[in-house]
This record gives sequence, structure tokens and C-alpha cells, in this order.
Amino acid sequence: MRILVTGAAGYVGSVVTQRLVEQGHDVIAMDNLSHGFRQAVHEDAVFEKGDLLDADWLGDLLARRPVEAVVHLAAEARIDDSLRDPGLFYRANVVGGIHLLDAMASAGVRRIVFSSTAAVYGQPERMPITEDAPLEPVNAYGESKLVFERALSWYARAHGLRYVALRYFNVCGATERFGEARRRETHIIPLLFDVVQGRREGFRLFGSDYDTPDGTCIRDYIHVSDIAKAHLLALAAIDRIGAGLYNMGNGNGFSNMEVIETVRRVTGGEIPVAPADRRPGDPEQLVAGSDKIRRELLWEPDYPKLDPMVDSAWQWRLAHPEGYGE
Repeated sequence: MRILVTGAAGYVGSVVTQRLVEQGHDVIAMDNLSHGFRQAVHEDAVFEKGDLLDADWLGDLLARRPVEAVVHLAAEARIDDSLRDPGLFYRANVVGGIHLLDAMASAGVRRIVFSSTAAVYGQPERMPITEDAPLEPVNAYGESKLVFERALSWYARAHGLRYVALRYFNVCGATERFGEARRRETHIIPLLFDVVQGRREGFRLFGSDYDTPDGTCIRDYIHVSDIAKAHLLALAAIDRIGAGLYNMGNGNGFSNMEVIETVRRVTGGEIPVAPADRRPGDPEQLVAGSDKIRRELLWEPDYPKLDPMVDSAWQWRLAHPEGYGE
């Protein structure tokens, strides 16, 4: 198929684009480069710089480059920013998303795979989290993603849209070519690598008094290649499914302290840890129940253990010490 990937220059987008190209698809790689890197776009994809908020440009793009499906990854995603500036998230994730759906409807594009998030659940009481858990986001990021999920069902009724939304948790790891790099880093594993490489003096551990085995938060980590694989499986099955919502995770969580110890073990580096207070709104535990995607899409993670995930990310960091060089 010819496929438009939005957010193609981002962390997940770079690997999804890579896997699509490797499968023989023609990829139109779109990004506004506000967070992503041009160097992260596979050379065999056709790159288009543009913004979902520019409805006229988007309509012209789909007229100039007709596609058969869209993989929608472009988003504002920093949770802390969403608490300070919710309008940014509603504009990018909701308004921009509606522009995309309208352009698709006008161009007759009827397939979309949407990169959603576990943040739509908020702070669930039961683990693992299943798709029928209450949807109660606790930040504008999760709320904006949920609003777009709901829009998908209405566009399906009005325009015959077929869609799959993938709700996933903490992404990590790298392929040999593409990995995790940001201009302002907030994710735990890259921050720990910074400490090992002497870019930071130490690591602040937010909360050590949770009701967990070691007192630190537990999260479900999933390798970026496994994320990409799910997007490809969703595209292959979308005509059969029609409409689907799926969680993606390994089904078992790792605590912050386990992540720290894993990075120490994989890198052989020293990581001074400074205890800090809990961050407001941080759930004690987030673990995905992914039985549905395993059953219906036959998805299985190739990286169920944390050490290989961290090692793949570390090898990419060693090969790309300055990230994408910006």
C-alpha cells in the first residue's frame, strides 16, 4: 500500500516508517519537525514537511500524493506540558487530528491506525488494565487522545472509516538505525544513560514509598520494534476488523528501581540516585492487559524482558552519542 505516516520523524514514527519500508510499502513520511528529526526519516520514504494544523496544506498533500491508509503518530505528548498548557494539546491532538480526518474523508482514504495511549485510563484501580476499564484521564494529554479516539467512531459512521487505535505504555529500545532522542529529555532510560555518560550528575527518583515490592512506581515497558509490529499487523487486519481498540504491553511491569538496576547492569556504569518526593498524579502501577491484541491480531512481543530492551537502546546510544546531531 501507499501509506501516510504522520509524526514520521519522531521516536516511534521513525521505526514504524522503517518497518513499513522494509515490508515493501510506499511511505509518505510527514512531520513538522517541532520534536522530530529529519535524519530519523528512512531514506526510502518520501518526506513532506508540514503541520496538521494547516488544513489547506494537508488537503493538498493528499491530493498530490494519494494514499490508501494513514498511520497517525503525530502528537504533543509530554504529560507535564499538558498540565501547564492544555490548549497546546487540544490544538495539536484534537484540532490537528480532525483536520486529518476531514482531509482523509475528502480524499476517500478509509483506513487509519492511530497511536493512542494508556493515559486515557487515568489511574485505574485494577491491574492489569483491560480495554473495558473506565476511561478517566487525569491530564490534558490523555483527554486529547481520548477525544480523538471518540471522533474515530463518528467518522466511521459518517464516512465508512476503518480504524484501529493502539493504547500503549512506556516505549523503550531501539533498532540498529533508529532510536530515542529528544531535544528536552524526560524519559527515564535516556536520562539514566546521560548519568552513565557523565552528562548528568545523578538521577532523581520520584517516590520511594509506594505500596510496591521496592517502594517505587511500576510501569509496563514495551520495545519500539514491538510497537511498530503492532501497527503493521493492524494495517494488515484493518479491513477485517473494521474498528478496534487494543492495549499493548508485556503484561508485567518493572519498577523504577528495577529499571535503574538494569541500566547499571547493561552499561556497567555508576548511577547516583537522589530520592525525591512523589510527583503529583503519578499512578502507583500501570500494567497493560494485552490478551485482546494477542488473540485478535496475533501480536506477541519479541522483547518480553527488560535487559534486551535496555541493551538495544544502549547500543544505539553508543553508536549515536549526539542522537541525530541537532
